[in-house]
Amino acid sequence: MLIEVSQSSVLDVYQMLVGLVTPRPIAWVTTMSKTGIVNLAPFSFFNVFGANPPVVVFSPTLKRDGTKKDTLLHIEATREFVINASTEQHAEKVNQSSASLPPEESEVALIGMETVPSIHVRPPRLLGVPFALECRLLEIKSFGTGPIAPNLVIGEVITIHVDDAVLGVDGHPDPRRLKTVARLGSEYWCRTQDLFEFSRPK
Repeated sequence: MLIEVSQSSVLDVYQMLVGLVTPRPIAWVTTMSKTGIVNLAPFSFFNVFGANPPVVVFSPTLKRDGTKKDTLLHIEATREFVINASTEQHAEKVNQSSASLPPEESEVALIGMETVPSIHVRPPRLLGVPFALECRLLEIKSFGTGPIAPNLVIGEVITIHVDDAVLGVDGHPDPRRLKTVARLGSEYWCRTQDLFEFSRPK
């Protein structure tokens, strides 16, 4: 198969890319509107981008009608967000939080999660998840217009909350305890517990 992007539909290109570039970690992002409504949404175009300073990136693409998602609107307005862990325990709720709600309704209430205040940013973090990253916006880079057009949100991590229960004896996160989930193509997800190890060459 050969796909010429310029001759293919946006949706076909999207489905092919998300099916090939896998697994993709899921940022479960809390933001807050200027009126105090807490938004919660998952994004699988997500990764950590560096540690000095600690930087994370994720992309809230435009909706299928070409308009901005609430997450993007809130970050543009407040310049703050929190990335919460997406784990096997909460996988169904992560999926449910992708539902399209009116801006005045909160996904947190819809799926029955609770929040606790963050330390340095207004958006709260989720209660009961093994980690949360409080972030301040560095920059938003927008590319293209129309359905599924990407908006790269670049944020600096200013506070890291970690449940001690997911740390190993070395003090580092143990993936067997963390039990994160990731997105594949189509409707598929995966667990990150099928592990193997390599030592880095010296």
